[in-house]
Amino acid sequence: MPLKNLETELKLRGFSERTVKSYLFYNNKFLAFTNKQPEAITEDDVRAYLAHLMGDKKKNAATVALVRAALKFYYDGMLKKGIVTLKTPKIQKKLPTVLSKEEVKRLLESTANSKSKLILMMLYSSGIRVSECCSLKVNDLELEQKIGWVRNGKGGKDRLFIVPEGILEGLRSYIGSKSTEHLFTNKSGKALSARNIQKIVANAAKRAGINKSVSPHTLRHSFATHLLESGESIRKIQELLGHSNLQTTQIYTKVSTEELRKVKSPLDNL
Repeated sequence: MPLKNLETELKLRGFSERTVKSYLFYNNKFLAFTNKQPEAITEDDVRAYLAHLMGDKKKNAATVALVRAALKFYYDGMLKKGIVTLKTPKIQKKLPTVLSKEEVKRLLESTANSKSKLILMMLYSSGIRVSECCSLKVNDLELEQKIGWVRNGKGGKDRLFIVPEGILEGLRSYIGSKSTEHLFTNKSGKALSARNIQKIVANAAKRAGINKSVSPHTLRHSFATHLLESGESIRKIQELLGHSNLQTTQIYTKVSTEELRKVKSPLDNL
């Protein structure tokens, strides 16, 4: 396996399982495209492959940037070739989809299953990522303190999240009937997958008649936006979301419409 050393290096540096899979996948695809061994790869090969992805495969800018990062890590970072020099197109920064508070209420009201409702409430009330929700363990919750802990989140960091009053009774009742380590599990007692939770959210949105593309991340976006609209500081929101860079959190200042709605048009003052 020519890329076994790449897999080892990624794991040693603490990259997430998802990143390891992505970097290995795209590096293998690249080698299959060139039909060469890593030692024989040239800058022209890299340029040809990225051009192939952009032109023939019509891959979006985010995918091309990810492929470039994967190739750069291996050929420039590990093999010290210095051949991944081509700049990729800028990624279009789209504003995230956010639910209104009324839509969140409809989402919850449309969900009769108690476990599914708890999952929706947990995602919205804490702003945790779907992967973090899947990994949550019963012992990560300190219900008396009204807090929980994301363990080994993005970037390998632990962080605190809030557990609101409105979910405490439901959580206590649900946990009391469980004997598993993970909080949200399937019938076999295994932790729910991200796909399971994505289906729960999508089905709830459909039942609620919400004509938006709704995913677990939509609830995370809504959590942040609604906190900002209620007057919470962006620094606190940054900590709760687990963003290492404040600029990532500042996108919610563009999404929030509550304050803009209060602005009175000059037409009304004529």
